[in-house]
Amino acid sequence: MRVELSRVFRKYVSPETPVEMLKIKSKAKTICERFGKGFRPIQEVQAAYETRPVPDEALCAVLWEYKSRGKKGYDLTEKFFSVFRSNFPALSIEGPERAGKDIPMGNIFKDYPNPTRSVDFAIYDKDKKHVLAIGLARYDSDRGGTQEDDRPGGYINCADEILTFAKERGYKTKVIFVNDGPGLLLGTMWDDYAKIENRWPGKIMVVTLRMIAERITAKWLRS
Repeated sequence: MRVELSRVFRKYVSPETPVEMLKIKSKAKTICERFGKGFRPIQEVQAAYETRPVPDEALCAVLWEYKSRGKKGYDLTEKFFSVFRSNFPALSIEGPERAGKDIPMGNIFKDYPNPTRSVDFAIYDKDKKHVLAIGLARYDSDRGGTQEDDRPGGYINCADEILTFAKERGYKTKVIFVNDGPGLLLGTMWDDYAKIENRWPGKIMVVTLRMIAERITAKWLRS
C-alpha cells in the first residue's frame, strides 16, 4: 500500500521524483532536499484532488497497471525450473520457483564474503556436495531505458564477485543468467548480455528458455 501511495504522491505532488527512490523509506530526507523545491503546494494538490470524480477511473488505471507486475518473472522462473528438472534429472536445483525470498549467497557458501548477495537459484550435484552453478532469472519487459543500461552492469558485478570467490577457493561453480521477454529485442540489450560471457570464458552462460536444451549441458556444468 505504501508503494501504491508513493505512486499517487509522484503523480500529484512531485513528478520529478524517481519512483525507485520513493520505494525506500530512508530516502525521504534526500527526496525532500533534492526535489522539495519542485513539490506542488499542498493547497493545489488538495484542490486538484477535490475535482476528481468518484470513482476515479484515471487514478484506478494508474494503480491497476502495476497489479500484475512481477508475474511474468515468476512464470519465467517456474518454467525454467520445470525445463531444468526435465533435462537434468540427475541434478538438483533449489530456489523460489515463483514468489518467495531469493537465496542469500551466505546460505550457499558459509564463507562467502558478501553473504547478503541474493540469487534466484543454485544447482547442485545429486548428493549436494558440490555447487555446480549459481543463477539469476529475469524477465525483460519492453520498457528499455534504465533497464537496458542497468541490468547488464548488475550481471557483470554479480558474475565477477561469484566467480572470483569460486576461483580463489578452487570451486568449479558456474554462473547462469536466464533472460526472456520482448526487452531482449531493444537496442543493444542482447548484445550486452552476450558480451558478459567473454569476461569469464566457459564460466558464464546467458540463455533464454528455448536455449536451455541446446546450450546448458551436464558436461559443461560439471567441467
